[in-house]
Amino acid sequence: MATIRKRELPSGRIVWQADYRDGGGKRRDKQFPTKKAADDFLLTARGQVRSGTHVAESQSKTIDQAAKLWLTQAEKAGRERATVARYKSTYELYVKPRFGATKLSAITTPMIQTFIDDLTGTMSASSLAKVHGALVSIFKHAVSRGHAATNPARDIQMPSATRDKARPEMPTKEELRAILKATPARWIPFIRTAMLTGMRASELRGLQWRDVDLAAGIIHVRRRVDRYNEFGPPKSEAGTRDIPISDSMVVTLKTWKAECPKGEHGLVFPNGEGNIEGHANLLHRVFWPVQITAGVTIETDKKNEDGKPIVDAKYSLHALRHAAAALFIEQGFPPKKVQTLMGHASLQMTYDVYGYLFKSEDDDRVKIAEMEAALLG
Repeated sequence: MATIRKRELPSGRIVWQADYRDGGGKRRDKQFPTKKAADDFLLTARGQVRSGTHVAESQSKTIDQAAKLWLTQAEKAGRERATVARYKSTYELYVKPRFGATKLSAITTPMIQTFIDDLTGTMSASSLAKVHGALVSIFKHAVSRGHAATNPARDIQMPSATRDKARPEMPTKEELRAILKATPARWIPFIRTAMLTGMRASELRGLQWRDVDLAAGIIHVRRRVDRYNEFGPPKSEAGTRDIPISDSMVVTLKTWKAECPKGEHGLVFPNGEGNIEGHANLLHRVFWPVQITAGVTIETDKKNEDGKPIVDAKYSLHALRHAAAALFIEQGFPPKKVQTLMGHASLQMTYDVYGYLFKSEDDDRVKIAEMEAALLG
């Protein structure tokens, strides 16, 4: 039987104590400053006890304890080491300082909403989504293990990820030609493949010759290599895809296959010993120097001994992926095909990133006018 009674504490403070029995029949109590708060608690607790989801506050784990269990389970489930490291970093940097010592049962949706609101504007929308995702996952794991009754992070209102979103930076056609012209012969196959397929750097680093059907002119994206040089599946289910390549690209890769350093993994773009090439090496030793040679640069705040501004490479490797998407769209590929070629998890993602590149309503108006003229003269 659940009851509410008024109590005067030794300090003289008046509280309202809610007494009830948990799912195991054990007597529990919790104190509140007002009778309404105690009533609201009992109403919720009774429902949770009936459904078998109630967790008494005295038995509740802290966010920090729950986060450790969540991260341990992520490792056991075989999540990539880089992914688990990102989870842990996000938790340690943002969630732990705010909620680490707080019990799961004490966390409410308004508390998390205030937390998200406080972070909004201090980081990118994607980073904010990762923080929110960490809280959702911690509570989801806790609920499934009986450590929490509900997931208060689930119904949080997030700021629009697309509002005022900057367009992706990518080389122009002229810059792409200049980059390719300045690329040493040894790296032309890699740069050309990146430019013309839109593959992620991790997918290019993990590409094996068995994934390249030179007879059919198709690259099968089936794996990637993470920052720790460990093989894994593509970034998402949609990342497993087939990308057609041109006859000239086939010739380039055939020639390169004969010269390519051999190694145990049969990599298409290995290092000099035939092993996995590091992402940092591709930037520092290849792509950034090539851009500087090609004059595809930006000025920095630093100056050399002559007082002239020091320049840096203008783009990251990921910019070549964006450039490939722009070329697909310019060529007239429909949005669904672009989504497939890029390995996006959804068509909405394709529109969010590249929507501005697709033909505008003005183009549609021209087509409507042409249709009308053909019909009515």
